[in-house]
Amino acid sequence: MHKKVIPMLCGAMLLSGSQWVLAAADKLPASTNVKLGAAEEFCSEFTDPKWREAQVIDGVEIQESRMCNPDNPAEIAAFVKGTNNISMATLMETQLAADAITVGNDMDGDGDPDHYIIKLEIAELNGHSPDMKEPTTTFDIAPGIQPTFWVYAPKTRDMSTLSLYEPVANPLLRAPSPVIRVEQGDIVWIVLENSHYFPHSIHLHGIDHPYMDHGGEGNDGVGQTGQMDVMPGQSKTYVIKPRQPGTMYYHCHVQPHTHIPMGLQGIFIVEENRPNNWVQVFNVGAGHVRHPSVAVKEKYAAEYDLHYQSADKELHEMVRSANDPRIIARRMNQEYDITEAKPDYFMLNGRSFPYTLRESLILMEENKKVKIRVLNGHEEEFALHIHGHKPMVTHYDGVDNGPSSYIKRDVHAMVPAQRLDLELSGVDDGLNSFGQGVWMFHDHVEKSFTTNGIGEGGDISLVVYKGYMDERGIPKVHGMSLAPYFTKEFWQGKYPAWQDYDAWKSLGLPEISNKKQAAFVPPPPAPAKADGTAQPAAAEQSSFFGQLFTGLVLGGLGYAGFTNRQRILELFGKK
Repeated sequence: MHKKVIPMLCGAMLLSGSQWVLAAADKLPASTNVKLGAAEEFCSEFTDPKWREAQVIDGVEIQESRMCNPDNPAEIAAFVKGTNNISMATLMETQLAADAITVGNDMDGDGDPDHYIIKLEIAELNGHSPDMKEPTTTFDIAPGIQPTFWVYAPKTRDMSTLSLYEPVANPLLRAPSPVIRVEQGDIVWIVLENSHYFPHSIHLHGIDHPYMDHGGEGNDGVGQTGQMDVMPGQSKTYVIKPRQPGTMYYHCHVQPHTHIPMGLQGIFIVEENRPNNWVQVFNVGAGHVRHPSVAVKEKYAAEYDLHYQSADKELHEMVRSANDPRIIARRMNQEYDITEAKPDYFMLNGRSFPYTLRESLILMEENKKVKIRVLNGHEEEFALHIHGHKPMVTHYDGVDNGPSSYIKRDVHAMVPAQRLDLELSGVDDGLNSFGQGVWMFHDHVEKSFTTNGIGEGGDISLVVYKGYMDERGIPKVHGMSLAPYFTKEFWQGKYPAWQDYDAWKSLGLPEISNKKQAAFVPPPPAPAKADGTAQPAAAEQSSFFGQLFTGLVLGGLGYAGFTNRQRILELFGKK
């Protein structure tokens, strides 16, 4: 029996070996080496290191911020005391207009002001200019990525750009629109000075406000029900005296299906009333609140505002497609169909990864707690996931659930316009926290990991514990190099994400050969059987039997050679 087994095994080996021979003949191309352009520095030396330090300016206590790009401390002082209560030296270190924030008197004697006049303008970022082909007043969300935005901004006195020769938007003009903070029970006038070429308004979403003000004008920001929209060059004052604290929302209610996605949206916070409670009226760009309220400091070591939003590239490019507002209006209001839209850019506090790492980190310390206020500014659902932690929800849409209803989760789902207040704890017990380190957080809707379809990008950022950050605000990560993410080529889709993972670039791109390749010609369709089904192609019918026959023949030859090996050896020995 063993005499029959040997040729069968030889035939089977040769049958499978024929595929190896074919593979060897069809040699794979080598990997090409895609070269990147110059990578930006993670954190430049432009920022004054003193901005990161805890300090007191004009009597305002400002927390330290170890971010790469911290807020200007002089602006924090102005946001707290008002531009009418700070020194001229401090005001000149900002770009705020002298009447940007007017803080009134302490009318109830509790040590803090009770009347605020807050002035907002509307700015366009990455817009069209008749003077140049490239966008002007630029704002990059990632290297080389510049969607057009409309944003509310604190009233400024200076140029919209850094200089005549630098088209980059000055720091007060940026996405997202600024977080606004007021105190419960204060009288607040919000003045919208429409510096844009379209009508706009402010709707105080979730904020306690009357339908009509004392002058008989509409106060809800809706043209169809209360007051005409604010036309270009005009202004409108919204008057509130909010009775309930919480995390709220404000946005434009003119053609909201396009104006909100264009960036006219922001977080609005009513702080709990406390004595001597000077709130930080603006938190430009959201992120770390460097002067938390008295109520927040009673429970938390720090506070962060997280504003998530997305952008449809078609809409944002349409806005800069012409100079004539009538043409832009026709394209946006009559031709653009949001029901067919899809988001291309996903941002946290106005930036996409890796720029989120420069200014939207959450800095933690073991055994301490921070307060996080989250807004879903997308047009779709959102699912916040913080690695290594299970934050506790304390408020939905600005309403305190009560301690008996607080809930811990590691994924927090939110619908558009919804707000959550979260308590993030650094207690290392396997529930609140898994321990110190550098932990990622992001929207777990997977397309939010991308920027124009390329990943990893989108709204990714990090929770970084003390000791895991250097003095310049760079997290001490352990893993792959982040340098490719700081190049334009990566976001242009030119660089293979895994190319440099190993020395031989096994996961790079194959070299493209100039050698002419033979065209692939598909086999003719098989004739139909009598029952109408397709007859197997001849190649398919004979492939197995042909290979089996070839294997048996080669096996038989191999067996013959094996049984007559002595004769063969003697024959060659004689030679």
